Amino acid sequence: MELPFAESFKIKMVAPIKKSTREQRKQWLKKANYNLFNLKSDEVFIDLLTDSGTGAMSEQQWAALMLGDESYAGASSYYNLKNAIKNILGFEYFLPTHQGRAAENVLFSVLVEQGDIVPGNSHFDTTKGHIEFRKAKAIDCTIDEAFITDKEYPFKGNVDLKKLEKVFAENDSEKIKFIIVTVTNNTSGGQPVSMQNLREVSEFAKKKGVMLILDSARFAENAYFIKMREKTYENKSIKEIVAEMYSYADAMTMSSKKDAIVNMGGFIAMRSKDLFDKASVFNIMFEGYLTYGGMSGRDMNALAQGLDEGTEFETLETRIKQVEYLGNQLIEWGIPIQRPVGGHAVFIDADKILSNIPKEEFRAQTLAIELYLEAGIRGVEIGAILADRDPITRENRFNGLEFVRLAIPRRTYTNNHMNVVAVAIKNVFDRKHEITRGVEIIKEAPIMRHFTVELKKL
Repeated sequence: MELPFAESFKIKMVAPIKKSTREQRKQWLKKANYNLFNLKSDEVFIDLLTDSGTGAMSEQQWAALMLGDESYAGASSYYNLKNAIKNILGFEYFLPTHQGRAAENVLFSVLVEQGDIVPGNSHFDTTKGHIEFRKAKAIDCTIDEAFITDKEYPFKGNVDLKKLEKVFAENDSEKIKFIIVTVTNNTSGGQPVSMQNLREVSEFAKKKGVMLILDSARFAENAYFIKMREKTYENKSIKEIVAEMYSYADAMTMSSKKDAIVNMGGFIAMRSKDLFDKASVFNIMFEGYLTYGGMSGRDMNALAQGLDEGTEFETLETRIKQVEYLGNQLIEWGIPIQRPVGGHAVFIDADKILSNIPKEEFRAQTLAIELYLEAGIRGVEIGAILADRDPITRENRFNGLEFVRLAIPRRTYTNNHMNVVAVAIKNVFDRKHEITRGVEIIKEAPIMRHFTVELKKL
């Protein structure tokens, strides 16, 4: 008999989580203005809001923390991280930042100006926010397959080269300084980008004389999918695949809170000394001195260790199989999700479940609220609220996918928790026709509104 799959870790520490009643959850939601970000953590039973900074670090990472060098300048922890980035990702120059959006802020302060065009594959929310804050325009060039949720396609994160060519043909090329590719593509459902596509986009960028930047929060998960789904890479190690991925890039931004499994941290890495020098000015202004940026020495040590461990096959296999476990249960019960199951989360297709609710009443947010009421499970809306308003017309952008994302923290929950999540979703799914109204916005920020939006239940 074949042995069943088992996790490649054992548990050394636990933290309690609290159950609650439906009546309690109703009151907490009302107090939070129906924005799940506003809930207190002890009001949540299973927290799938994000996998960012919520994973469990390894014993080697905790050991590395204790050896952190907190010198203001020239700390050994900085050089540990510098060596890890050089050895694993191949970049000569890097700047530490406190997280991924800080890396974007520093880099885009150099590269993005008013009127610029930034093509990419379904830009992450903070990426688009930083672009539009600078009065520039983000254009999505993701392949069409990404928007057909029930279609099985191995690399739904891919960039469509024809769409990319159209962007360059219809705009002033001087306004396009770089192409950004997110690996994996979070907004389209945690979907990977193939190595072939990265190679083709790199060749296209070189032909056009622009940079290729990789948004790299979940780069290791992307490498895992390349190994599992791209035939010519099945015998390559994750580290070998990662090295080739970044050989095609000129620079990268990283939220280290995902695949490097740290609670806080990020960085920018680049090949160009000139770009490094220009970005250094903003890094010192916004983050801190060059050899610590926005990070403590102990966090840089944990990050260096996490980059190494996070690019090992066993770590990734354990992580991705848990996401797959939840996704496959939902598929078996006929619950519509983005298929195939992504790397870090299961994305539920709210448009198909709550099609009886007008899109103007925000179907994904409504579904996320119902899931919390059902069992105290906190997911997050990846839909029209997150998409924000068009910066010119100020109209809501309803032209994207309406997902509830269930982002699973690394090494944090067991499959018993996933069973609870699956049943809770099925219970909501089975009574979907009873959900006849959604929510409306009563207060919102002018940009990246989803974090602080206030809503009213209709």
